[in-house]
Amino acid sequence: MNELINFISAFWVIFSFSFLVALTGAMSPGPLLTYTIIKSAQTSKHGYLMGLWIIIGHAILEMGIVILLLLGFSFILKNIIVIRIIGIVGGVILVLFGLSIVRDVYIGKISTDFLNPPDRQNDEALPLSGKGLGNPVIGGIMVSMSNPYWWIWWATIGLAFMIQFGISFREWPKLIAFFLGHEAGDLIWYMIVSTFAFFGLRRLNKKAYYGILVFCAIFMIVFGIYLGISPFFHDSM
Repeated sequence: MNELINFISAFWVIFSFSFLVALTGAMSPGPLLTYTIIKSAQTSKHGYLMGLWIIIGHAILEMGIVILLLLGFSFILKNIIVIRIIGIVGGVILVLFGLSIVRDVYIGKISTDFLNPPDRQNDEALPLSGKGLGNPVIGGIMVSMSNPYWWIWWATIGLAFMIQFGISFREWPKLIAFFLGHEAGDLIWYMIVSTFAFFGLRRLNKKAYYGILVFCAIFMIVFGIYLGISPFFHDSM
């Protein structure tokens, strides 16, 4: 009985700490947040679930990076050359994504049918549906990978957390508690974001909606440029 209590206690402690650390990180503004807002607003049906699908993609990627860290590949994530390459490639992806939104707004390619009453709505998808970012699961992976500071977070804070709490394949209950807690923090926040974006932005008129889209797109572009050049201001990790 005591062993069960100790097991539950240890599981809950790791889960709680992992949840809080992930939640504080998820609440920080970044490209994944902007992508979630855009996807949620532009999906005519069930847009409030975009946060779920995006975080599923995000979680798949994070499962991979946790496994790599446990296998001893943390040195790769601390290599400044790797970080710079990720920054350049990721920055380009974010800039192109932002520019495509601005272009679609300018030429009127983005549908605003969902701003009409429910009986006039259709199920038109995101204009970028033909691209990787059109799929929220793939988009969650791509946008997360495009952010070099996500990699740095895992190479520093994430790895330190795993070492502190003895996360390993052998201690699999701790590993499960750590992973579930982390993803729960991300999921709760992004579900809140996608729900508010879906129901809130749909009450706007066309000009206001386009204005918010352009603002988000400009943020993506600026953030992409920043991510692309910022790693070059650091000589080492």
